[in-house]
Amino acid sequence: MRQAKKGWLAATFFAGTLLLAGCGSSKASDQKQDATNHYNYVYVLDPDNFDYTASSKQNNSDVVSNFEDGLLERDPYGKLTGDLAKSWSVSKDGKTYTYHLRKGVKWVDSEGNQHGTVKAQDFVTGLKHAVAAKSEQLYVVQNSIKGLNAYVTGKSKDFSTVGVKALNDDTVQYKLNKPETYWNSKLTYGVMYPVNAQFLKQKGSDFGKVSADSILYNGPYVLANFTSKSVLKYKANPNYWDKSHVYLKTITLTYDDGSNPDGLYKSFEKGNYSFARVYPGSAGYKTVLKQNKKNIIWTSQDSSIFNFTFNLNRQSYNYTSKKTEQQKLDTRKAILNQNFRLAIQFAFNKADYNAQVNGKVGADKGLRNEITPPSFVSINGKDYGTQLQADVANTDFSDIKLADGQDGTYQPAKAKKYLAKALAELKSQGVSGPIHLDLPVDEKASLNLNQAKSFKKSVETTLGKQNVVIDLQLLSDDKFNAATFNATTGKTDDFDLSNASGWTPDYDDPSTYLEIYNPTSGAELFTLGLDPTAKADSSASNAAAIKAVGLDEYGKLLDKAEAINTDPAARYKAFAKAEAWLLNSGITIPVNSGGAGAIVSRVAPLSGPYAPSGIGDGRYKFLKVQKKPVTTAEAKKAKAEWLAKRKQIAQEAATN
Repeated sequence: MRQAKKGWLAATFFAGTLLLAGCGSSKASDQKQDATNHYNYVYVLDPDNFDYTASSKQNNSDVVSNFEDGLLERDPYGKLTGDLAKSWSVSKDGKTYTYHLRKGVKWVDSEGNQHGTVKAQDFVTGLKHAVAAKSEQLYVVQNSIKGLNAYVTGKSKDFSTVGVKALNDDTVQYKLNKPETYWNSKLTYGVMYPVNAQFLKQKGSDFGKVSADSILYNGPYVLANFTSKSVLKYKANPNYWDKSHVYLKTITLTYDDGSNPDGLYKSFEKGNYSFARVYPGSAGYKTVLKQNKKNIIWTSQDSSIFNFTFNLNRQSYNYTSKKTEQQKLDTRKAILNQNFRLAIQFAFNKADYNAQVNGKVGADKGLRNEITPPSFVSINGKDYGTQLQADVANTDFSDIKLADGQDGTYQPAKAKKYLAKALAELKSQGVSGPIHLDLPVDEKASLNLNQAKSFKKSVETTLGKQNVVIDLQLLSDDKFNAATFNATTGKTDDFDLSNASGWTPDYDDPSTYLEIYNPTSGAELFTLGLDPTAKADSSASNAAAIKAVGLDEYGKLLDKAEAINTDPAARYKAFAKAEAWLLNSGITIPVNSGGAGAIVSRVAPLSGPYAPSGIGDGRYKFLKVQKKPVTTAEAKKAKAEWLAKRKQIAQEAATN
């Protein structure tokens, strides 16, 4: 799932620590009625699509996941539990899943008017609609559900050949191409959610538009108000089937452009916000320490990854400092050079970059050196990261420590060595320096701007401005998003290097991180300036760039891993080999995860859903707000209890 870089401002996920999703603010008078019934904070990016089966962007899914339920959901311990499905079974060959629905779950509109009940056929309608809508989420299940790929690609015109069937009103069944031990974790994703066929037909092309009346609701909340770059407000759904776990009557989220990060804490102190991110690197942090020293909590890293990506086939130059076609060509050749890309990575001081938000005290917190988090899955009792560390032993990363929470790749001497190799190779291709790299920045997001300046300083200081220049392109919020996060094809990416987005996993398997750069079908290829080669409009320059950096070789490694279906350990080892190749290519630079930030909060510790993958962390179901700020001691105790419960759940699962 695509995540915006600015997400750290509004949404800090307390992975394995506290809770937190994202956004909201209201007047103090609203809260004084009963502060525990309302959640208030900020949001940073408008939703632009309410079609929950279609959009893969987190600014949309965090909103609509509060409006809709799927078959399963994550509870506060990360356990997959029945949501619209009350029970389910799996065939002996692991390829047929049958779900029995709760009876009487209501579809309602934003005014609370009922539109019938959720039935098994609604899940069939939902998947068929996702294909018609050319869903950005289809990659999650397209090669999983029997017959779906053939239908999506037009080889079959008959949707009845797709492996989803309503056996009766209360039973829906899925047939898979091959066993997937992680299949159920895909059911928290919008592409697998139900759609009411009668309402869909009634709305036509207006279904999923950003308005309260464009969808029907079956989830814990309905939309009460949305005004672009102003406010998002939800109210509890009075017809919700599981009202006993909805503790908040309203969620109010106020737009924040990031220009005044210290203002978050000030609003928290006034009682306007339920939560606030605080920034040890800012001038206002002294006030936080003075007033709330015992309430400052450092959250744990979550499963997201934020990175820098190189544009391997740049075609748009609306925002650039390059003055000649030769400069554009020289930059293109440099970016396609592996030694040059690695030189940039080894010259990048990630700790200083991170300190612009977390201060020196938290400079290493949240740093990540892998694409897949080290502990995301285990291989024969050991973390995935242990296997990956072994697999990079024979690469340019042989002396790089990949563990979280430290800057493993910042090695100036090594950076200079790789730059010298790159310059020699580029000189033979007629390239002369300096190489100019355009890096877009949202000019109002002060902390992001400071991070971009830190990146520029460390790279230029290490490699020399006579060799490499980072040209910061200061853009308005709308132009920045259009050039980066909201770009939908490689052709529309307008940068040489970008840190505008990140990724959160869709399901519980390493492929969710690594398939996004599959040269044939990768969902995030366009963040590299590329388009999948399976697309008819894939250009010759696109194919040439893929071959130049060896992504075709990476695709073969992915295929080997995907072919292993019944042996998780062997599968994960194969994916680790693919990731070792990806890290060594230097086309993407892992920087940090979400979480690992300093906060003050009135949100009850660990009360919200914990979603290591898929949609869930953005939901407010289960969430509780207390009257007084959470103390460091309370947070520590809650985490210990939470971890103990997680361990118990894992042990129970292992014996079943």
